[in-house]
Amino acid sequence: MTATTKLSEVSRRGLLAGGLATGFLFAFHLPARGANEPLQPADVTDGKFAPNAFIRIDEAGRTTLVMPQVEMGQGIYTSIAMILAEELDADLAQVVLEHAPPNDKLYGNPVFGLQVTGNSNSVRAWWSALRKAGASARALLVQAAAAEWQVEPSSCTTSKGEVQHQASGRALGYGAIALAASGQTAPKDVPLKDPKDFVYIGQPLKRFDTPDKVNGKAVYGIDAMLPGMKFATLAACPVLGGKVRKVDDSAARTIPGVHKVVVLDDLVAVVGDHMWAAKKGLDALTIEWDEGANAKIGTDDIWRDLRAASDKDGAVAKSVGDITKGLSGGERFDASYELPFLAHATMEPINATVHLRPDACEIWTGTQIMTRVQSEAAKAAGLPLEKVIVNNHLLGGGFGRKLEPDMVVAAVRIAKQVDGPVKVVWTREEDMQHDVYRPVYRDSIAASLAGGKIAAMKYKVAGSAILARWLPPAFQKGIDIDAVDCAVDMPYDIPNFHVEYVRVEPPAVTTGFWRGVGPNNNVFAIEAFMDEAARKAGKDPIDFRRAMLGKTPRLLAALDLVAEKSGWGQPLPARAGRGVCVQPAFGSFIATVVEAEVDAEGEVHLRRVTSAVDTGIAVNPDTVKAQIQGGLVFGLTAALYGEITIAKGRVQQSNFHDYRMLRIDQIPPIEVHVIKSAEAPGGIGEAGVTAAAPALRNAIYAATGVALRRLPVDRSLIAAGRKA
Repeated sequence: MTATTKLSEVSRRGLLAGGLATGFLFAFHLPARGANEPLQPADVTDGKFAPNAFIRIDEAGRTTLVMPQVEMGQGIYTSIAMILAEELDADLAQVVLEHAPPNDKLYGNPVFGLQVTGNSNSVRAWWSALRKAGASARALLVQAAAAEWQVEPSSCTTSKGEVQHQASGRALGYGAIALAASGQTAPKDVPLKDPKDFVYIGQPLKRFDTPDKVNGKAVYGIDAMLPGMKFATLAACPVLGGKVRKVDDSAARTIPGVHKVVVLDDLVAVVGDHMWAAKKGLDALTIEWDEGANAKIGTDDIWRDLRAASDKDGAVAKSVGDITKGLSGGERFDASYELPFLAHATMEPINATVHLRPDACEIWTGTQIMTRVQSEAAKAAGLPLEKVIVNNHLLGGGFGRKLEPDMVVAAVRIAKQVDGPVKVVWTREEDMQHDVYRPVYRDSIAASLAGGKIAAMKYKVAGSAILARWLPPAFQKGIDIDAVDCAVDMPYDIPNFHVEYVRVEPPAVTTGFWRGVGPNNNVFAIEAFMDEAARKAGKDPIDFRRAMLGKTPRLLAALDLVAEKSGWGQPLPARAGRGVCVQPAFGSFIATVVEAEVDAEGEVHLRRVTSAVDTGIAVNPDTVKAQIQGGLVFGLTAALYGEITIAKGRVQQSNFHDYRMLRIDQIPPIEVHVIKSAEAPGGIGEAGVTAAAPALRNAIYAATGVALRRLPVDRSLIAAGRKA
């Protein structure tokens, strides 16, 4: 999909994968993308061969690969390096990595045209562009060597950072011909390697970022240290939209190490010699807030409004067949499913270090969206864009939270009142209670069963439109393509199928992307519904799904494999069950089985999780397995414990004591079986998250007969003695 492709009838996954799918009209043009921009004639940068924006080779043969995507634990630096090195035929022992600077033109994600990391699309979006970049650079090096030897380039080969001429036994390292290669003109349409010739891709290579994370050398945003730096922490109004009314800072100013109290319209910050001084100073403040119109809002109000809105007609996202006629025949079945607000709770609390001068601003942080951070910081600082420098670091977890620039904007506002650099760190409590939360969703399904299959389904999503705020051009004709992802491109063969979307924006809460984004709600609702429909049809849940997956053979193959590997159908103890989930999310095809036991008090004990994954060509199979395992733990945590609630406009949860994580002793054995495939790579970082909740819910359903339709798991509903 090129920059000027008109996106007509496109699903969110189709957008992210760069392909088309049936759906609704979507007539906007993406910004000019970075995928083709870097592939320009070779040049020399600081004495290095620089054939494009991603590759630098010096005369010593040291190869620097510039990373257009952000490493936040998903292993993308290693995968991108493997893709580039594969087509370049570089020697990985000679490779070093560096962050790309903010530049949408050079490093814009090929799908979005923005320099953004998210939506599990780093590998699938950059797959072709990075391979072409590596192959083009390799061709220039071959031409330079061939010119020196006065032979045809076609008679030369490459391997591990050198060009070889087999006929004469000659070889030149890339460093020796780097400057000469800069004078060459790259041929057009350089052929890419046949996958059978891959040296790196497909191998379980060790990650580049692991050693420094183990030995403590890794630098995250929160680790940035500058000479003369001050530290600050802050308190924002606990109610969204509220303002500062009055501050008594007399006690704070007496605390050793406190330098300044910064009072802005919606927040108060304390600046000190170190974080402890700043935190103690903040604790000593007496702040009176004008909480504003949202101060009376509670969770019950939000759900009442959402449920009422979900009863209304929505914008049509997809319609196939005759839904009215289809629903009138067969056995009618209706159900609704609800998901709560969730916080990101990254291990590294949000932070930003800013050095603001009258004529320049420099920032140190970890962000998923560098250029937006740069532009929003420039606005906050009142400076031209080119006067703002952003230094990106490793992220201690992103999960979508660091797709927002708000933490940097706040830090710039505080830095305006501080001489010299200042590091602004949010406490865990401040982070938790001022997050950009995953929306609450209500998905309503009406279906008819005939002949042991679903003959018709009307599916309605009600919830926040994140894209309307985050990327307005993507919100067209009342449809948020994120909110209906994995609904409009349903994998099942359903002849009469209709999808609607109702936009409902909750008061008192800002919503944003959360790991798994739109598929969170839709995969949960669809797969929970499939289990209930299977029971009504008197079918085994896997057999019921198999009968409707004829048009999705890769997903069917994954389902067959996970049934075999999980021991589906084998006896289990009383109140233990297996639940299944299938999903074609993020361009990958995944089937998951969770095995769980429910005790008499309703506590859930995870026994085993099995996933079969077809993600196309697995660049690094170890990373695929690790991401699925981590995603499953993340998703199981949310399903069992995750919920943000509001009372009097305030978020009630504050730390991990009341926003729980799964503990290490609760983690079950997790098996991931990667299916070998020659298809282009899919996304993997979020797929485990979206699989976990429905598979767990269906395991509980199998164990207890209780059809949960809301998360997190309500123990009181599944305790022994309750009826289904």
